[in-house]
Amino acid sequence: MVPTLDYLLERQISPQWRGMLTALATEFEAQIGRTELRQLMYRVGCRFAAAHQLPACGSTAELAHALNLIWHEMDWGFVELADEADSLRIVHYCAPLKAFGDAALDWTPALLEGVYQTWLSALGAQGLSVAQTSGLDAQGAVEFRLGRHAG
Repeated sequence: MVPTLDYLLERQISPQWRGMLTALATEFEAQIGRTELRQLMYRVGCRFAAAHQLPACGSTAELAHALNLIWHEMDWGFVELADEADSLRIVHYCAPLKAFGDAALDWTPALLEGVYQTWLSALGAQGLSVAQTSGLDAQGAVEFRLGRHAG
């Protein structure tokens, strides 16, 4: 990551949790395989979304606003949405996923995948699935797509 952004993302993670979450992630990785960790984080994301329901949204702009209200309240970054021909592009910036350590970046984004799947399904996207399409990039972004693909 670019040094300035890396610094800001590091500052976003509370010092009281840095070592604890990295140790937790390291133990998870020692005990549970990557596929199972992704499934676990996905389920955690689903639970989070169920506890933080979205209001009805009449447009992509309204949806982005509703999502960003929740993320802003938690200091979990922000999201940008874009309607595309066959999918909804979801780019989440600055989520504190690095709190679990760099090695955990292979499986921690599944938390966001579960959140977005649960929220979008509740808003009427039945039959569509959210899939992660990128890892954390140099701008601190992870991309997902909602569409008709294997879920």
